[in-house]
Amino acid sequence: MDFIKIAKYVLELEADELQNAAKRLSNEIVEAVECIYKIKGKLIITGVGKSGLVGAKMAATLASTGTSSFFLHPTEALHGDLGMIGSEDAVLAISFSGESEELIKILPHIKRFNIPLIGMARDKNSSLGRYSDVFLSIDVKKEACPLDAAPTTSTTLTMALGDALAVCLMKKRDFKQADFASFHPGGSLGKRLFIKVTDMMKSKNIPIIKEDCSIKEAIDVMTHGKLGSVLLVDKNRKLVAILSDGDLRRALTNENFSINNRAIDYATKNPKVIQNKNLLASEALEMLEKLKVQLLVVIDEDNVPIGTLHVHDLIEAGIK
Repeated sequence: MDFIKIAKYVLELEADELQNAAKRLSNEIVEAVECIYKIKGKLIITGVGKSGLVGAKMAATLASTGTSSFFLHPTEALHGDLGMIGSEDAVLAISFSGESEELIKILPHIKRFNIPLIGMARDKNSSLGRYSDVFLSIDVKKEACPLDAAPTTSTTLTMALGDALAVCLMKKRDFKQADFASFHPGGSLGKRLFIKVTDMMKSKNIPIIKEDCSIKEAIDVMTHGKLGSVLLVDKNRKLVAILSDGDLRRALTNENFSINNRAIDYATKNPKVIQNKNLLASEALEMLEKLKVQLLVVIDEDNVPIGTLHVHDLIEAGIK
C-alpha cells in the first residue's frame, strides 16, 4: 500500500477545499467580524464532538489574540452552564450537519437572550443555519476519510475559518506584538518584551572587595560569590575594576605573580556596566553578545554596584 500517495491525496484534497472556500467567501465573513468586534462581553463558542474540539481550539486562539472567548459544551449548557452566557455576549455555534441534537436543543434558549448567534454549518437551511444571525459555510465536497464519514476535510476548513476570524479581528483591533506578548508573558516573546534587567540581575551577596585587597582575599570572595568574578570598589564603594577567573589565569603566567599581590594589579579597569536597570533583559543580552563579555555590572547614578547580570542567567531564563 502506497502511504505516501494516500497522504498526498489527503493534503491535496484538503488544500483544494480550502482554496474553494476562499473563492466563495463573501460578505458573511465581514458580518461575522463586525458582529464579534461590537460585542462588549465574550464570544462563547459551542459545538459537539470533533466540532467541539475545533471550537475549543478556536476559542483559545481568539482569547490569546485579543478577543475574549471561551468554549461551552452544549450538554453542560443544558444542565446549568447557560448561566455563563450574558446579555452582552455573542455565541458561535459549530455543527457540520447543522443538526447536532445536543446543540440544537440549546439554540432556542440562546435566542431568548437576544444576543447575536453566528452559525458554522454545511447548509444554511439546516436548523443551525435558520437560527443563525450570521452564517458561515463549512461545506466541503468530500471528506478525506475513505468512507467519506469521519470529519477530516470539514474540520480542517472549520479550523481555518476560525483562524481567519482571529486574524481579521487582530487587524480590526490593531493588535500588536506587545499586545500578544501581554497575553503570553511566559512565552519567548513575552520574556523578550517584558522582562527587564531589574527582574534578572543578582542584587544580593554580590562578591565585592576593596581595591587594595590581595589576590588571596579576592579568590576567597570570588569562590563564595559563585559568579566567576569579584568587583573591586574604592572607599566610597564606587566600582573601579573587575577581577575575573580569566584574569586570574592570566596572572598565574606572570613570573612575578604572588598570591599576596594586590588584586587590582591584575583586574580589568573600566569594566562593562549598565545603569538603566529598567532596560529590557533582551537588550542587555544583545549588549553582552556585542561586547563579547559574560558579565555586566549594574550600577546606580554614583557608580556604586547594585547588581550583576550574567549571560548564562539570561539564556537559562529563555531570554533571546
